[in-house]
Amino acid sequence: QQPGTPLSEEEYRQFFRSLRTARRASTACLLRELYGCQNPLVQRLDEYENHGVIPEGPICSELPGTPFFPNFCTFTFYRCTKKRYFIKV
Repeated sequence: QQPGTPLSEEEYRQFFRSLRTARRASTACLLRELYGCQNPLVQRLDEYENHGVIPEGPICSELPGTPFFPNFCTFTFYRCTKKRYFIKV
C-alpha cells in the first residue's frame, strides 16, 4: 500500500481487533487495581489466563531485565502499570 492510502478491509479488521483486545486487557487491569488480586472476578481472569490454576511464586517472565516476581499478582500489577498486557510467564 502507498503511504497515506486507507487500509484494506482485512487490515481494518486486524487493526480494530487489536484495539479491542488492548481495551479488554486495560479493563482487566482496572478491575485488578480497584479490587485487588483476591477479588473472585480477578481470580477467575487469572485462572483463565493460566488454564485453571493461578501459578504460585516465584514467577519467571519474558520481560528482559525483570525476569522474576514473587507471585502472579505482583507480575500482573507490573504488567498493568507498564501497559505490557500480553507478556507471559
